Amino acid sequence: MKDFRFKVPQTIEFGLGSLKKLPEFLEENNSQHVFLISDKGLESIGLVDKVQKIISDSGISCTTFLEISPNPTIEMVNEAAKLYKQCGATSIVALGGGSPIDVAKAVGVLVVYGGKITDYEGMHKVPGPIVPMIVIPTTAGTGSEATASAVITDEQRNYKMTVFTYEILPKYAILDPELIMTAPASISAACGVDAFIHALEAYISRNASPFSDMMAEKAMELIGRSLRRFVANRSDVEAACDMMAGSNFAGISFAWARLGNIHALSHPVSAYFHVPHGVANAILMPTVIEYNALADNGRYEKIYNYISTQKEPVQNFKPEMLAEELRNLNQDLGIPNNLSAVGVTEDLIETMAKDAMTSGNILANPRQSTVVDLVNLYKKAL
Repeated sequence: MKDFRFKVPQTIEFGLGSLKKLPEFLEENNSQHVFLISDKGLESIGLVDKVQKIISDSGISCTTFLEISPNPTIEMVNEAAKLYKQCGATSIVALGGGSPIDVAKAVGVLVVYGGKITDYEGMHKVPGPIVPMIVIPTTAGTGSEATASAVITDEQRNYKMTVFTYEILPKYAILDPELIMTAPASISAACGVDAFIHALEAYISRNASPFSDMMAEKAMELIGRSLRRFVANRSDVEAACDMMAGSNFAGISFAWARLGNIHALSHPVSAYFHVPHGVANAILMPTVIEYNALADNGRYEKIYNYISTQKEPVQNFKPEMLAEELRNLNQDLGIPNNLSAVGVTEDLIETMAKDAMTSGNILANPRQSTVVDLVNLYKKAL
């Protein structure tokens, strides 16, 4: 067994209705003025107002920033950081999916250490702790509440840059399954597959350890048994709980094991063609898994059994069978089966492949890859 390291620095509250625990965390965190980061979609369904009321009823001032969109940009981070400084906030509450949470992490860095967010691009460039943060995920997909990364789009480069450091792990997370039970089926499908991919890639990563394996295996078990059910019926309480917990465990697993070629390839697809992150990942998943089959060390069969609809373990398993089962999963969930269907064109494949090659996830992928390999994977997924 190789050497590994992990720590569990967060307080995570899980449970139906656990949003009501927010005042306890605000008090524990000595919050005086909260900067609430969310988006207009959650405002439109009343969730932002609900959280604002909880904060104000606790006797705490609140300033809200809602100018967040999917694939958030450096400009959004800069605008939020400017408002944070102007309003005199002392802590951050992030409400939403990966986009508000990633922006919150980036803001937490800038308001403490200054400069530009690109100054912190890459590995471990944040010098110390950031602003205290409470995150409340409203999707079961990104696992951002438990990850050490923030992904922000640099529009000047058409590039999704990553800030990776354990300093940006949120201090608190509230996982309330009730918050994901009103999401549309398409959102639940894309986010759910994304969560499964987090666990899958962490599990086959070159950086995998017994700790990350433990989290990844439990995540795949929970998501595998409930993803189809949850997309079919978001009011299924048991499935919602499985998805929320599974997404969190998957986030913890890849925070310590990293990801692989699926995520490396998907980021340029989102940056150049504005394809939602979860959809891009899901489409690329079977192609990359098929490519990685050559490096399988017996883990593909375990993954297959987690996601398969068969009740009994498959007999005479071959690694190539996993890719086919993942294609079936995408079809069941209504996810397109190729990149052309979401507007990706061949003319930018070489450029995207070069961008993908700069991702740290390439180094964690179980099969070594060159730019030519990535070009071929894009073309096959197209």
